[in-house]
Amino acid sequence: MTNWVEYDAALRQRGSLTVWFSEEAIAAWRAEPRTTRGGQSHYSALAIRTALTLRAVFRLALRQTEGLIGSILRLLGLDLAVPDHSTLSRRAETLEVPKPYPSSGGPVDLLVDSTGLRLCGPGEWLVEKHGARRRRSWRKLHIGVDADTGQILASELTTADVDDGAQVEPLLDQITAPLASFTGDGPTIKPASTALSPSAIPRLT
Repeated sequence: MTNWVEYDAALRQRGSLTVWFSEEAIAAWRAEPRTTRGGQSHYSALAIRTALTLRAVFRLALRQTEGLIGSILRLLGLDLAVPDHSTLSRRAETLEVPKPYPSSGGPVDLLVDSTGLRLCGPGEWLVEKHGARRRRSWRKLHIGVDADTGQILASELTTADVDDGAQVEPLLDQITAPLASFTGDGPTIKPASTALSPSAIPRLT
């Protein structure tokens, strides 16, 4: 290697972080007044999506996200209110936020399966303490996993009576990378030479 100085500078640059708020973003931080009945939101969808996107990028908990946004606003000298973690949690249910996934650099070998989840609540204490009987509640988690990295690329939570095959399409709709193969409980689907796009995978039932 002969360009060590440039190479070393490029490596340092990868860790550089620059954050700025445009004038339009600052003006749109607070929610516009409602024209219909109901409570008035304090923060616009842009403000909540900004916080949730940073949360996804840095893999933070909600309280840590609140702290990060507050720090950024102080460093930039912006007099903007910081959405609290409760507001972020509530508004996240109605907003689409990009999910960053590590790229393996090529087509993905996707593994799909499901598992049952038993819901625990206050009633579980009665079962353990007094032996009381109650009907237990279950949910089913359907996941799509990158076979090379183990990263969960897609997930769907359903009731326990939902058939696994019915969730193949919702899982595939979450995959943006091309697929090298698709493996479930049945046979593996694999193209002979070219990678499949998610839309090219047959819908299994």
